[in-house]
Amino acid sequence: MKFVRPRRDQVEVNLTPLIDVVFLLLIFFMVSTTFETRQALELTLPESQAGAPVEQQPVSLSVDSSGVYRLGEQSLTSVQALHDALTSQVDAAREHGLVIEADATTAHADVVAALDQAALLGIQRVRIATRQGVQIHERAESP
Repeated sequence: MKFVRPRRDQVEVNLTPLIDVVFLLLIFFMVSTTFETRQALELTLPESQAGAPVEQQPVSLSVDSSGVYRLGEQSLTSVQALHDALTSQVDAAREHGLVIEADATTAHADVVAALDQAALLGIQRVRIATRQGVQIHERAESP
């Protein structure tokens, strides 16, 4: 006796929704991930309207609110120590520039001392780091 077997449809797994979900997860993690490049100093940078991003990796000098300088991993407390540390990186600073990241509450004299040391070593491409801020509106003076 011959039994009629029911015809089985081939089982297919549709991968299109799975691929869509994987791409959505990938985009989510790419957008939501932040990469922190600063070491240990928390600085509040002053605002600028005409700032432009930097193309190359310049030498970065940080000045905190108490006047302590940081060049790379070195923490420097005097102007002479700053001069010695800048001397060791003067070639890179001359080629790619020097960026001074000073806290907004840093004394003006500490920033001028850093600029003076850069000038003494012949570093001509010096920039001061800022963060892009809100547009400043002029106040109308009352008579």
